[in-house]
Amino acid sequence: MSAAGGRALVVGEALVDIVRRTDGSVSEHPGGSPANVALGLARLGRTAELLTWLGDDAHGDLVRAHLEGDGVRVLRGDRVAAATSTAAATLDTEGGATYDFDLEWDLPATWDSSDEAAPVVVHTGSIAAVLPPGGEAVARLLAEHRATSTVTYDPNLRPALMAAPAVTLPLVEALVAQADVVKVSDEDLAWLMPGVAPAEIAEDWVRRGPAVVVVTHGGEGAFACTAAGDRLAIAAESVEVADTVGAGDSFMSGLIDGLWSAGLLGADRRDALRAIDAATLEQVLVRCVRIAAITVSRPGANPPTSAELGEG
Repeated sequence: MSAAGGRALVVGEALVDIVRRTDGSVSEHPGGSPANVALGLARLGRTAELLTWLGDDAHGDLVRAHLEGDGVRVLRGDRVAAATSTAAATLDTEGGATYDFDLEWDLPATWDSSDEAAPVVVHTGSIAAVLPPGGEAVARLLAEHRATSTVTYDPNLRPALMAAPAVTLPLVEALVAQADVVKVSDEDLAWLMPGVAPAEIAEDWVRRGPAVVVVTHGGEGAFACTAAGDRLAIAAESVEVADTVGAGDSFMSGLIDGLWSAGLLGADRRDALRAIDAATLEQVLVRCVRIAAITVSRPGANPPTSAELGEG
């Protein structure tokens, strides 16, 4: 399978973020970590499909219109949610968000697709990867696609919705072991394994199977380690922060897109991905940092297009 074309299949939640700001204003925006990743990929020019769990209601229509307006194909399944999920995000004075969720997560048994060929990459993460009953279906789907597709994973944890760290950690690490590429925030790692250095966790995780593990440190940049033995630290760009909503998701989109452009996605490229050299990964990560910086410079999960990056 050529990594130049093909499609990305993103599996996970799409919902409506109800954002409460410090000035008392409230606004509604389509969101959900996997949905944001699909949006980011589409804006970077990739064919992106989203397998999710939406209701046939006004919030579901809002999400579909938002994603399809940027070219994401929201797949239709044999079952739908009783109601589209919501996440109330309360912003602090620095733009950081805390969440309160009204969420149900499952997957349809069957769904449509625009292409009979296997996707080049399958991505999942966040709530969808661990919350029952859909979490088990996601794990099965990833296992089924490993023979044909690169698997990418971002834990993007939501403690308010998840079991205690001791219960969640084995679920996360089982998905890490299935993944070729993992991106995780230092905040996620601090919750999962308090007191353990993020770099130490990344080193452990890369030995479990992934080719690349990236830890993001917000305004401090990112750290990466590879199965080939390279270790990289990437500085963040200085930017005035509007809010941090969707920043990690846009970084993840950039990571998938960058590896795709480097010809390293698709199961037939797994060995090449495991042998990625430091210069190639650094180039990809510098661009990811730039993408995230643009996202945090404006309100909401609003990732840049290729044109905004000066690429088209």
